[in-house]
Amino acid sequence: MDGNPENQLACPQKTPTTVSKSAILDRIRQHRFDGPELPNVPTFTDGLPDALTRFQDVLAFVGGRSTVLEPTQTVEGVIRAAYADQERVAASVPLAGIATVPIGEETPVAELDRVDLAVLEGVFGVAENGAVWVPETNMLHRALPFITQHLVLLLDRSALVQTMHEAYARIDRAGLSYGVFIAGPSKTADIEQSLVIGAHGARSLTVIFR
Repeated sequence: MDGNPENQLACPQKTPTTVSKSAILDRIRQHRFDGPELPNVPTFTDGLPDALTRFQDVLAFVGGRSTVLEPTQTVEGVIRAAYADQERVAASVPLAGIATVPIGEETPVAELDRVDLAVLEGVFGVAENGAVWVPETNMLHRALPFITQHLVLLLDRSALVQTMHEAYARIDRAGLSYGVFIAGPSKTADIEQSLVIGAHGARSLTVIFR
């Protein structure tokens, strides 16, 4: 044994306890086995009503609005009719005839706070809770859906699933850093047990089905 105390501290000797621990761990590694396969989770969609009708009913129940475009209608026309008095509009898609303000990842909070209406694209909707999945890539800025006064989400009418089971299976996680399910306008009922719409986020939410 090296008589130098410093060397003894730097290279501690194995004790019976550490040897025993290593032996136990080695035996555990040698006896690994394949566990049973996970069961298939049912979709729970049997007997449910039409997804679009169900989505609209639930969204209305939680304080939101929805519009299914008729052949003669346009997204811009619906927005003008519903939000004619909203001047500062931010949009992730081109809106013909509607002036928009530029919003990006580096936009200061003071500018975000002045947005009256945000128009964003949703990827798909969930009928059972009226929620729309919006990944960060569709938000312009991750705070925009919540700091805007009013929010419009654009959705393909065929892009609906019935349940959250289906929704989580549908999310494309490749390169995904952030995303949210948005269901209705902001609301709270913890203030004197009274429902308040728009307490901590958008005061209104409209889903436009194209």
